[in-house]
This record gives sequence, C-alpha cells and structure tokens, in this order.
Amino acid sequence: MPMQSEASGFATVNGARIHHRLDGKPEAPVLVLSNSLGADLSMWEPQLVAFTRHFRVLRYDTRGHGASQVTPGEYTLDLLGRDVVGLLDQLGISRASFCGLSMGGLIGMWLGLHAPDRMEKLVLCNTGAKIGSAESWNARIDAVRKGGLAAIRDAVLERWFTPSFRAREPGAVNRFKEVFLKTSPEGYVANCAAIRDADLRDAIAGIRSLTLVVTGSHDLATPPAGARFMVERIAGAKYVELDSAHISNVEMAARFTEGVLQFLAGQASSATPGRS
Repeated sequence: MPMQSEASGFATVNGARIHHRLDGKPEAPVLVLSNSLGADLSMWEPQLVAFTRHFRVLRYDTRGHGASQVTPGEYTLDLLGRDVVGLLDQLGISRASFCGLSMGGLIGMWLGLHAPDRMEKLVLCNTGAKIGSAESWNARIDAVRKGGLAAIRDAVLERWFTPSFRAREPGAVNRFKEVFLKTSPEGYVANCAAIRDADLRDAIAGIRSLTLVVTGSHDLATPPAGARFMVERIAGAKYVELDSAHISNVEMAARFTEGVLQFLAGQASSATPGRS
C-alpha cells in the first residue's frame, strides 16, 4: 500500500516554531520520531516506508535544529520534553508511541516520567540516563563557540559511524555531514547544555511505559553499558544490541526497523538483555 504523506508544517510551542511532518494514514496510531543532537527529522528516512505501513509517523526537528526555531539561551531537558507534549496538543494527538535516538532518547525518558498518560510505548535508542560528563560537554560547547560546528565535525562523524560503514557508505555519511554543518551553532550549543545537565539515573525506575532499549556494540558516545543500566532499572524493558556505532538506525537500518516494529507490534519476546 503506498505511503500517504502530508506536507511539513510548523506549530508554535512554548514560544518556538517547531517544524514537523506527518506521514501515513490519518486513522493509524501515532509514532513520534525524535532526532539526535546535530541531526534533523531526515535521519529517519530509512524507517519511513516500513513505519508508515503501521503508524501515522510524526517527525519533528528538535528546537534549535533543522527548520525549527533557535530560541536564545541554554535549553533544558524539561523544555525539550514539554515541546513534544505541546506539539501533540497542537496536533490534537492524545496518545502516541515514541522513538528517540541519543538526545531524542533522553526526551523519551522525560516523557515516560512526566507525561505517562500521553505515551503508549517507548523506544530509547543509543542513549543513556546520563550522557557524558559536564567537563566533556563544556569542552564541546567551547569548541563550537570558538570554531563553529566545523571544529568538531570529524570527531562527531567518527563516533556516529564505524570505520567500515564510513568506507562502505560515503554517500550516507556525507548526507549526515551536510545536515550537521547546516545546524545552527547556537541551537547546537543550547541543546548540548540540556544534555549536559540531564541526569535521570535515579528517576528512570519510575517509567511504566513498555520500553525497548536499542544500543550499538561499537557506540562510543552512549556505550552498551549505559543501555544495560536502563534495562535493569525500567521494569520489563526489552533490549536489542546492534553491530553499529551511534546512529544505529542508519548503519543497521534493516535490523533496527525490524526490531522496533516487532516491539511496537507486541512481539518482542524477552526482557533479558541479549544481542540482535
């Protein structure tokens, strides 16, 4: 069945214009997709055809990214989470499942804790309840303020994809590089602050939504140990480990899509950590 699409739009949420796109049948259950730091809603293209067979897919550019507005000042995870709730309100969506990668995964945890009545299932990908250290984030913020995103481009891409994928799929890597370099430095820094200050390690045991945690065996940004930490603390959480680095939905697109759809369809069979 062909995918039904709707044009991109903007919604004013918490003082910012948030760019979003809806694809799929209007009567289908909604699945929200949330991008990583330095990316935009286009990062989910590998999943779109398969996901829209089952869901009305809502993609959005996180505040400060893509075509969404860059508002001044440092952001907080609370603000980014409330942006999602506000966007659902603007679009008249009462409940949805949520899939976020890296920063998007942190937003998903916030939603599971602070808006549980709006969430069906959560998919937390290549993320952690605490990502990095304040020192590492402050160093990154300083580097971007001094040299722009070009100053950290190569280091970021090396963490996003394994060397073998970068050699095998230069076109895909270049597309991500272009999106990264087009990201607003001010928006990037503001979101770095939100990740730097977010620490949900003590809170995530309060998540009650059915949850899938996806990680990459070669993910240096959010290593598998952090994923297993989440699985141990979120009741009934499922675990999938892919042979990828940080952007697992692109590097292992088919396996990622299959695993997420199986979980969302209620077919995930085990809460015990294991490899896929």
